[in-house]
Amino acid sequence: MEFTPVLRSEWLKVRTLRSLPGALLALLAVTTAFSAIAGASDAADPGFDPLFTALSGVIPGQIAAVTFGAMAVSSEFQQGALRLSLAAVPQRGRWFAAKAAVIALPALLVGLVTAFAALLVGRAGLGAAADGLGTGEQVRGVVGCGVYLMLMALFAAGIAALLRSGVATLSLLVPFILVVSFVIGDATGTVADFLPDKAGQLVLRETYDGTLGPWSGLGVTALWTAAALLAGAWSVRRRDA
Repeated sequence: MEFTPVLRSEWLKVRTLRSLPGALLALLAVTTAFSAIAGASDAADPGFDPLFTALSGVIPGQIAAVTFGAMAVSSEFQQGALRLSLAAVPQRGRWFAAKAAVIALPALLVGLVTAFAALLVGRAGLGAAADGLGTGEQVRGVVGCGVYLMLMALFAAGIAALLRSGVATLSLLVPFILVVSFVIGDATGTVADFLPDKAGQLVLRETYDGTLGPWSGLGVTALWTAAALLAGAWSVRRRDA
């Protein structure tokens, strides 16, 4: 089977499985709501970063992106769905590439819309405290945020393909993103800058210190994502459906 019809069939799955559009809607709603709340923060804090504050709703909102990626893949391991998919597309690598593509594009598009909405409501709450933000910084924040959310969705997809379970994937990634990453950051200092979430989140900041910058940080996240996808592809190719 050619790649285009495989891509079309995988896109149909994403559209028709209700939980997947629901996860993307949750990404937009949760991120925007938390950014609106963050907009009421105290700008007198010495560490105040207006760009990160306006986009900080991404921190809880990314859980929805991770859920989207994990569920899009893990649904294939329920009730023999993967066997049917591979019966139609025996080339397992081609099938997994199509699956990754239909996760990446919606996550990127919704991520960009989400980042723009979060920036608008966050800036509205910050008022004059955000006046110093330049156009270039805001564009970088929005574009980088969209790319970051896409990478996290793909990272979760790769882990789900390796573990063959959405529950196991979310049980691993959600505590890591919300708790463990912060604990490691406090304990190890700059080493935490190379964790997949910490590195990518540098693009959300107006100012940043340390070894990585905004785009190099996203590059580190992309490497983690590539490693997860390669591990997932290996699992799909080598293990029984």
